[in-house]
Amino acid sequence: MLEEKQIETEEKVNDDEEVKFEKIDEETEREQERGKKDYSGKDIQVLKGLEPVRERPGMYIGTTSSRGLHHLIREIVDNAVDEALAGYCHNIFVSLEKDGSVTVSDDGRGIPVDVVSDTGLSGVETVYTVLHAGGKFEGSEGYKVSGGLHGVGASVVNALSTQVNVKVFKNGQIYEIQFLNGGHTQEPGLHVVGNCDPSKTGTTVNFTPDPSIFKETVTFNYLEVKEYLRQTAYLNKGLSLTLTDNREEEIKQENFCYQGGISEYVAYLNIGRTPVFDNILYFDGKSESVFVEAAFQPTKASSSIVRSFCNNIMTAGGGTHEEGFRLAIVRELNRYFKFKGWRKENEDNFTADDIYEGLTCTISVKHPDPQYEGQVKDKLGNAEVRKITSSIVGNQLRDFLEQNPKLGRLYYERVLTACKGRLAAERARNQVIGKSGVGGNLPDKLADCVSKNPEERELFIVEGNSAGGSAKNGRDAFTQAILPLRGKILNIEKAADTRIEKNAEIENMINAIGAGFGSQFDITKAKYHKVIIMTDADVDGSHIRILLLTFFYRFMKPLIENGYVYIAQPPLYKLTYQGHDYYCFKEEELPILKSKLPQNARFSLQRYKGLGEMDPSQLAETTMDKDKRLMWKVTIQDAEEAELALTDLMGDNVQPRKEFITANAKFVKNLDI
Repeated sequence: MLEEKQIETEEKVNDDEEVKFEKIDEETEREQERGKKDYSGKDIQVLKGLEPVRERPGMYIGTTSSRGLHHLIREIVDNAVDEALAGYCHNIFVSLEKDGSVTVSDDGRGIPVDVVSDTGLSGVETVYTVLHAGGKFEGSEGYKVSGGLHGVGASVVNALSTQVNVKVFKNGQIYEIQFLNGGHTQEPGLHVVGNCDPSKTGTTVNFTPDPSIFKETVTFNYLEVKEYLRQTAYLNKGLSLTLTDNREEEIKQENFCYQGGISEYVAYLNIGRTPVFDNILYFDGKSESVFVEAAFQPTKASSSIVRSFCNNIMTAGGGTHEEGFRLAIVRELNRYFKFKGWRKENEDNFTADDIYEGLTCTISVKHPDPQYEGQVKDKLGNAEVRKITSSIVGNQLRDFLEQNPKLGRLYYERVLTACKGRLAAERARNQVIGKSGVGGNLPDKLADCVSKNPEERELFIVEGNSAGGSAKNGRDAFTQAILPLRGKILNIEKAADTRIEKNAEIENMINAIGAGFGSQFDITKAKYHKVIIMTDADVDGSHIRILLLTFFYRFMKPLIENGYVYIAQPPLYKLTYQGHDYYCFKEEELPILKSKLPQNARFSLQRYKGLGEMDPSQLAETTMDKDKRLMWKVTIQDAEEAELALTDLMGDNVQPRKEFITANAKFVKNLDI
């Protein structure tokens, strides 16, 4: 789930040979780092073809973890979806193959096979070997709207694969080209390999991810691919997407096609939640070549579910379309409630938090020239979209409310309940804060550090008193503070704000961090610039991490946005051989370590079921020592995924939970009971 960012590490398996080093002073270090004086054109290195992608894959797919691996499928499928947006593709097929490859087929127009004048290559070879080449740039007539913007999707997949095979069905013929080891053509040029029905058009792509790039895993997760395809089907009315898993003896196949579009998506997200009324509000419109559609329904749940997209690309970071929707719904509901006399003129308007509580909504925009933050398209930035979305949603919501006063009244009562809960939560918060300021009194369980500099202070949130004791005794007391948790924190998916704030474990975290809570959170008052979640490497530990990440995401979001939240990675195994201890942090590391030992070597092996099993020196050496530890730096996307997981697995919606258990049951090897 999380992108691993190694902060400071050591080799987890040491060779017998010591690494020789010398200590140098600062002046010597600077001299050794100094570049040569006669810096000239001969020193400029030009990476050709697809080399830049292999050199810096993170720039193009965000990460080479499991998330980046699945991004490859999205790039190819998105190209097929763009054909659907252009009005030519009706069916997309995705197959997970036994050999680890993926096949994506569509019945669109087929990639152009004629020669591109700028490259002298066929359209297929150009698209798959030349960065920033495609028919989706502004001014191109190939696509009016597309998810691909930078012309790098197909070529990036090619660069990061050991083999790519592309077949194009066009003009009654079958064209084929093969690439190996990062985009090198086996036989240069596109070849005609057969004939097909003159009416048949489309593209079929088969690719195998490169394990030297995707070192974490090259195994695709069926459930993750399935969720992406289902989501894509909801966003494109009538488009059929079929997923086939050929990797097991029993072939699995599912089809996704929804005529109701995003309204059906909202209904799916609300399975198990109690709606305020049965109607799902759907509004759409077009202005300045920007098409906007939004579907939403208020529920009695304590949390909101918001999904936003631009050109079928999920915008986890939100953006101007979400801002425009929020402006419209807050403005129009407050105006209507006062117009009806349910809210007095002298009373404060309901806040966005009041109106969003329990709301499930999907916002989708189609834009001919969207501007994103980065290639991973996390956040939409077009300023004009805010006004367009606000106008389209606001005008139609106003008409709906005027025509449906009974539903308007039900909506009012739901928002009023949320408002009363918020005010009660604020009173509870003020009691927590007391007279001592934003941070409140330090919790009794907190073992604080000596340093007063937030930039070097670290707060370890540790699972259990036993592990907390080891952490206290093994820490660097000058910069590292320890806050033990008593079991799992409250499941905020099902708890009201007042109950959340009165929870002892959450109250301790709020007071320890010292920057407030919710809308009153002030990042400048955070007492620590590293808040490190340290839990057991088991199922319960994963659950606690999800609960904590979701709490930070919902109530202390700036902590994550500013890069203050980390996850410690404790070892799973300790292997002792000839008086030396070796640690394995992942299951797959253990057989590798054993293979490096002499045949018939006698060693002892310990499986850590919890942090409490480690003595202070072991915990410090493996998980807390700044020179040796491994940590994950949490991003907003990581927290978003944790929040989605909590909603699926702990919320009222039973269906996602069933699907998760069914899809992952076969992977369970060791179950702690």
